[in-house]
Amino acid sequence: MLEIGSVAPDFALPDQDGREVQLGKLLEDGPLILYFYPADFTPLCTREACTFRDGFADLKAVGLQVVGISPQDSASHRRFRAQQRLPFPLLSDEDKGVISSYDVDGLLGIGVRRTTYLINRDGTIHDVVQADIMIGKHTEFLEKAVMLREAAGLRADWRYEDN
Repeated sequence: MLEIGSVAPDFALPDQDGREVQLGKLLEDGPLILYFYPADFTPLCTREACTFRDGFADLKAVGLQVVGISPQDSASHRRFRAQQRLPFPLLSDEDKGVISSYDVDGLLGIGVRRTTYLINRDGTIHDVVQADIMIGKHTEFLEKAVMLREAAGLRADWRYEDN
């Protein structure tokens, strides 16, 4: 897991529709909640994705974007996103290059550690949580991010459009 204050590694990965998504372009639209998860359609990953989905309106209202990354291919992400009605992109990291650069590889390089980063517009990591089983830690992380931005008087200055 990368430390708070470090620079988030740049990346370019395909989304659920095969379109390339770059970290730098995402950050032009505001700060980013970037979460890494092990696999589409598994019980804990589905629960986690639905937590992000259910909190999406609050996150969007304070100018936060959400993007998920896992090693499944774009077709799997497209099915998972449609089935769970996820309003945010899922990126495919089949070779786990980005997963490794964010230091969220599983034990002995197997799997992915369930990790959520809050990345500032300047590309620095503002906060991070890693909890493989306790999905509630990620929910608390989202709630904290929303509360901090609301307390700072920050409102949305970007619009997410599902193309």
